[in-house]
Amino acid sequence: MKDYKLKLGVLYSSGKDSNYATYIMKQQGHSIECLITVKSENQDSYMFHTPNIDFSRLQSEAMGIPLIEEASKGEEEIELEDMKRAIKRAQDEYAINGVITGALHSSYQKERIEKICNELGLEVLSPLWHIDQESEMRKLIELGFEFIFSSIAAYGLNRDWLGKVITDKQINKLVRLNEKVGLNIAGEGGEFESFVIESPMYNKRIEIMDYEIVERDEYTAHLIIKDAELVEK
Repeated sequence: MKDYKLKLGVLYSSGKDSNYATYIMKQQGHSIECLITVKSENQDSYMFHTPNIDFSRLQSEAMGIPLIEEASKGEEEIELEDMKRAIKRAQDEYAINGVITGALHSSYQKERIEKICNELGLEVLSPLWHIDQESEMRKLIELGFEFIFSSIAAYGLNRDWLGKVITDKQINKLVRLNEKVGLNIAGEGGEFESFVIESPMYNKRIEIMDYEIVERDEYTAHLIIKDAELVEK
């Protein structure tokens, strides 16, 4: 583990993994200078989390950490240039010398991020890499993170999972689904996406005021946040 402190930007998706990775690095004493969000027009992007990404601005405000946003059409490989441009902005504006990722098991994402950061002379820190999936989910709840599923795309999940704060009860169900059909407990295979409404790093919590659920089929749906605001804890 590094014994010197870095000025870091976070590749931030609004979901549980980027939030948890940020928390870990902050606990280690590193300075979190900014969040870096790429807003992809392609909801099936290989690189970027897309559900409700616009509301990362509320999470940024809740943490008191500036947000850099970069638009992308989400075209495969071309979207990497959009990410590089966003990271370069963070480097220029906040003098970061490293980037945090919430990568768990996706070599596709991790290798591409590392290539870009290497070109820019930045370190990459992925504190969740190959962490036990069930342990991650349990630890999030133990630490006080609150998150909902914002999309589902897997056999065994349905629209009833969307919009509810995940508890140990739901994690128990995910564990059973993992044993039964091989579902990834942490959603790393795209089984679900998440949105964090409360965290130990938030000065205020996020309250979702209005949303709608759009279904593609029985096992595929996403939650669209239409209105949300920050409220006192």
